[in-house]
Amino acid sequence: MERKIKILIVEDEMIIAANISLQLTELGYEVTGIVPRGEEALMHIKSEIPDILLLDINLKGDLDGIETALAMQKSHDIPVIYLTANSDNAHFERAKETHPYGFIAKPFKKLDLQRAIQLTITQVNSKNGRDSESRPQESNPSILNDCIFVRHLNSMVKVNIEDILYIEAERNYCRIFTRNKEYLLVITLKEMDKKLPSKHFLRIHRSYIINISQIKEIATSHIVIARKAIPIGKSLKNELLKRLQTI
Repeated sequence: MERKIKILIVEDEMIIAANISLQLTELGYEVTGIVPRGEEALMHIKSEIPDILLLDINLKGDLDGIETALAMQKSHDIPVIYLTANSDNAHFERAKETHPYGFIAKPFKKLDLQRAIQLTITQVNSKNGRDSESRPQESNPSILNDCIFVRHLNSMVKVNIEDILYIEAERNYCRIFTRNKEYLLVITLKEMDKKLPSKHFLRIHRSYIINISQIKEIATSHIVIARKAIPIGKSLKNELLKRLQTI
């Protein structure tokens, strides 16, 4: 069993910090600490190195969040996700110098937090995978006749084929949508299309693969699945109509 991803929260509003900690725990991550000052974060990292630094930009004290990240990066390469209530250009340009993995604007939802962390993990895995013999497991989902096994957080999860609504491309990633959950995989949509059983799935757009049985509505330029309008590529519409006639 793999260890949990460790996250250090650096946030001087303790109610917000406590809420973030609770959400991270519910999502399956390990919170290594909650500290309100940049100086304390640097001390904490000396004794326990987290996998991700969740860092408020507008910290009180001698160091703000960006200065804390710059100081940390002199000795450690820890992915940084910034929390910010101030999205002006000056802060953004300063923050860019630290090459953060993400920004989360306050106030934010649990899903915003989850997506930012998942994207950070997949980016780190992808970068590490290029430098080692083993690719991240997300890039090789195990696909059987009736289900697909994907890595979610720290475990392999079984997703039934019939429960998949559609799959959307995000650059070199794929996001699988079911009715209740989303799974982000390090694999291109083209490679995913090769692996999926054609009996159930069809690529109808350069950015979408759909589960044909989940279609609720067909319009001139799009189909609807679970209230989501998904565009149909002009060259792929005839194939979709042909497949629907054979079901």
